[in-house]
Amino acid sequence: MKTKYKQLYEKFGLNVVYYRKRKRLTQLQLAELVDVDRSHISAIELGNVGVSFDVLFKLCEVLEITPKEIFDFRN
Repeated sequence: MKTKYKQLYEKFGLNVVYYRKRKRLTQLQLAELVDVDRSHISAIELGNVGVSFDVLFKLCEVLEITPKEIFDFRN
């Protein structure tokens, strides 16, 4: 990950946290539904890793949001 994009990764992660909590899911529950490890969800939420399109689309499906919503960063 390029450091110049770190802030965007963190904003994406904050959106994942927001929508996960809105669905009242733990990181473990979300991880199981998305079929990834809990530590991967944690890393996404902290903005430490990017996501593949497969994981992105599955996150949106599970969280019942559109890809546009997950990329709609708040200031």
